[in-house]
Amino acid sequence: MASISAIGSPQRPLTYPSENLQPAAAFCNASKDELALASQFADMPALRGKDYGKSKMSYPDYIETESGLQMQDLRAGDGPKPKVGDTVVVDWDGYTIGYYGRIFEARNKTKGGSFEGDDKAFFKFRVGSQEVIPAFEEAITGMALGGVRRIIVPPELGYPDNDYNKSGPRPTTFSGQRALDFVLGNQGLIDKTLLFDIELIKIIPN
Repeated sequence: MASISAIGSPQRPLTYPSENLQPAAAFCNASKDELALASQFADMPALRGKDYGKSKMSYPDYIETESGLQMQDLRAGDGPKPKVGDTVVVDWDGYTIGYYGRIFEARNKTKGGSFEGDDKAFFKFRVGSQEVIPAFEEAITGMALGGVRRIIVPPELGYPDNDYNKSGPRPTTFSGQRALDFVLGNQGLIDKTLLFDIELIKIIPN
């Protein structure tokens, strides 16, 4: 197992198989000097703040759905899958990969651990309720309990332009909210593509 520390939260390691960490390492590096290194993994003009809206990036080793969501299972779950009407409890991280890979959410607990009986601090929503952005809803569909899924979210599947504070998930810290708001609320040519890591921790049947 390999780990990378979340930016601004060195005590919060992400633990996934090393072969799955390569793209995330490139996405989440905030250093300008290392952006060129990140481009070795894929041609990512959006990461360099260029060509917003002119091209859509496709990343290797990701499955792209009809909606345009790109996803990769970092760990396959071995439990049941949620159905419409069920409430799910998830852990998640979020990055503005279209704008210098800035982190806007990083939980303080390592993914993949045992959280039975301790889900109050995690994000909950009811499947099919439209409480979350379309990409989050689509990502949960088909996930099995215990799985970890990484998704690349184009703007049209992310937070709504007219009221981006209405849909979840929302950052749990002021700095994270500010980082996300800067990207979502910016009227300039900023790529609003986001990356999420989602772990399905618990399913509460309807």
